[in-house]
Amino acid sequence: MHDIFNIGNSCKSDVLFGGKVFIFGGDFRQILPVVPNGGWLEIVNASLCSSYLWRKCKLLRLIRNMRLTIGRSTLEIQEINNFAKWLLDVGEGNVRGSNDGEATIEISPDLLIDSSSDPISSLIDCVYPSILDNYNDRNYFRDKAILAPKNEVVHEINDRLFSLFPGDEKEYLSSDSLCLTEDANPTQQRIYSPDVLNGLKVSDLPNHRLVLKVGFPVMLLRNINQRNGFCNGTRLKVTKL
Repeated sequence: MHDIFNIGNSCKSDVLFGGKVFIFGGDFRQILPVVPNGGWLEIVNASLCSSYLWRKCKLLRLIRNMRLTIGRSTLEIQEINNFAKWLLDVGEGNVRGSNDGEATIEISPDLLIDSSSDPISSLIDCVYPSILDNYNDRNYFRDKAILAPKNEVVHEINDRLFSLFPGDEKEYLSSDSLCLTEDANPTQQRIYSPDVLNGLKVSDLPNHRLVLKVGFPVMLLRNINQRNGFCNGTRLKVTKL
């Protein structure tokens, strides 16, 4: 995500942005601009780095990840730095030398899933070893997470993990009533029926049907109380239903 902060309002001036300061934040390799029906060339040309404004920008680099290095040994920090450098080299196209946008990259064996028949089970066993013996430990899930590129993969992994947890499940359903407008269109009401809305699965919102068990880890999706650490992305544990 690219965050843009504007200090003050633009004024009449020949200076770029009226002399005001703009800050563009984020990793420009992560999310490219969306060009409808555009190819690779159109997408790259639409990025900020291809703009005539780029030569007017001053590039500032963050070179130290404070969150990952605090409280770790020198060996662990070196391993983190080596992995971070490898990721940056992949993102910048420096792995395997110069290429035209396609290259064969050799991935370290310790990063590979060794099961082709059931890769999700192999991934869970790798990230959460002996989960049935440790799920009651409050620190067990603190430093572990599985990232996935698509929501359907996230749901599949969550369902598989959920099935491993012992205990009775409890189902929670969202409110599924519609607020009708004064000039309600019957056709639109049929299109956007509760059944259709309940089937939507989008980012940053829980699904219509939420099934939980005691001991299951969950993630907070809103900033409820930042002072007490209840922020977006905080991981919690279900203790009572």
